[in-house]
Amino acid sequence: MTATASEDTTAPAVEGPAHFHHLAEDTLQGLFLHRPEPISQFWDARRLGVALGATLYVPATRPNLAEVISRRFASGVMTMVIDLEDAVADHEEPAAIASAIAAIAELEGTPAGQMLLFVRVRTAEQIETIASLTGGSDVLTGFVIPKFDAHNAIHALQAVRTAGTATGRHLWAMPVLESAAIVHRETRDDQLSLLSSHLDEYRDIVPAVRIGATDMCGLFGIRRDRDLTIYDVRVAADAIASVVNHLGRADGGHVITGPVWEYFADHERRFAPTLRHTPFRDHDAVWFRQELVSRDMDGLLREIALDRANGMNGKTVIHPRHVAPVHALSAVTHEEYHDALDVLATEAGGVARSSYGNKMNEMKPHRNWANRVMDRAAAFGVTNSGISFVDLLTAADVAA
Repeated sequence: MTATASEDTTAPAVEGPAHFHHLAEDTLQGLFLHRPEPISQFWDARRLGVALGATLYVPATRPNLAEVISRRFASGVMTMVIDLEDAVADHEEPAAIASAIAAIAELEGTPAGQMLLFVRVRTAEQIETIASLTGGSDVLTGFVIPKFDAHNAIHALQAVRTAGTATGRHLWAMPVLESAAIVHRETRDDQLSLLSSHLDEYRDIVPAVRIGATDMCGLFGIRRDRDLTIYDVRVAADAIASVVNHLGRADGGHVITGPVWEYFADHERRFAPTLRHTPFRDHDAVWFRQELVSRDMDGLLREIALDRANGMNGKTVIHPRHVAPVHALSAVTHEEYHDALDVLATEAGGVARSSYGNKMNEMKPHRNWANRVMDRAAAFGVTNSGISFVDLLTAADVAA
């Protein structure tokens, strides 16, 4: 696939596995016009941020942690976070750190050791400790920084940069925005303006900014129902919109990832399922639609679509079943790809009918969108004509 301006073509050619690597060869040929490219930790920050996809959290105290991570990788998970924070009780912290370090050592030299693997720390001080105890391991991609705000931003980001220098590794930092100062209206704009400046200073080590919607809702005593998306919870939706407005702009902003979807089992419904019958009927997969509805996946699919519509890529997930929907909706369709090619073919501006003959492409207003499509195309591939997210989901389901 042709490189775009967002690629760092001078970076070392160190590559890992690609998204959908768990699917059979004949399945990949049937699904993709252009397959996902092997992910390199030396991609530029924006493209790597897009490539994160579904980021699966696992408690550091999970028994047989390295085995669990390896199993998830084999099922198509490409990004994981070993969690030392909310998922770990206070008295378990020392054991959790030891478990994380042992798992990283055990994954060295294995296929799963090539995935994007982060550690979510409790404090900036843990960054130096974990980086030094892992000995500059290639397995460790970087750190997730919770409760990130203007008060602790520089200290935490500098800790990641210092740890990378000390270990001879390019370690990445993923901040999580979930603090009260960012959510409350009277402090939000000042906080985000300061954070924008701090993040710009450390742009080379920040692939994405994550949103902690569960903590945001918790500030108001809210837990969103599984019949609703996060965008139905106005206080959270307002905060998310402000984050994207300040930090996710096309002219030098950062990748913002979608918040977690926390449900994964059937429940009594008050509203009709939001998943249309037509795409599944057209692909002889009506049975699969019912299966998705029974797993509460229709709400997840709708929220993923709304994440994209609101300027975000990828998503935090807490269940392996959620990975395939995120990746299926991240792949670039044949139509999207050709629209993007048309837009990027000229810098002169103007308007032209799309190759599919169903829309108008405006060359200047749609250019930033087209560049982002190319980042997704590199990470998640371009589907063959006639292939939809239903095909990708069913293929992943069969592989599982």
